[in-house]
Amino acid sequence: MSRSWERMVQRNAKKVDKRRKKEGKPSLSSKTAQVEKFSGRNFIFPALLILLMVFYVVVFAPWATDVKQDTTMFWVTLGCYALLALFYFMRRPYLGVTRDTLETRKFTGYRTLRPGDIRKIVLSPGYVVIEPAKGTNWVFSKFINRFPIDTMGERLKSFAEANRVELEVKQK
Repeated sequence: MSRSWERMVQRNAKKVDKRRKKEGKPSLSSKTAQVEKFSGRNFIFPALLILLMVFYVVVFAPWATDVKQDTTMFWVTLGCYALLALFYFMRRPYLGVTRDTLETRKFTGYRTLRPGDIRKIVLSPGYVVIEPAKGTNWVFSKFINRFPIDTMGERLKSFAEANRVELEVKQK
């Protein structure tokens, strides 16, 4: 089936599902695009925020007896740093691979790449780099974000073969 035909089928399935939902019936089509997600874990930035909190506590020493100001704002600021660290720790970075798209979440929002937008995929030990035609490279690291690089590499190899994207495999 060609991709334009598949897009037309997906659009029509969405219309039918929306109508069936209004009628209270279950949808006919399940998830049309199976997304395989490879999740990592953010731990460097939260650790940096915790170290910054420790630095503030040591430098400003709010328990000193000569402090003549109210330290409430200091503790609120430290609490906000702790919440921000928890937020970034729980917000897991990911690479989602479907049959014809790659998707991830960056600081500025969600990003999606189609095969025509990808210049090259580079697989090296400990890293996966996706070079888009426009914009900055997407780098997924085993050390920094604890991504499962081996399984990601296998899935990206099949993605590159299926969509005729240039694939470069680097060895040590």
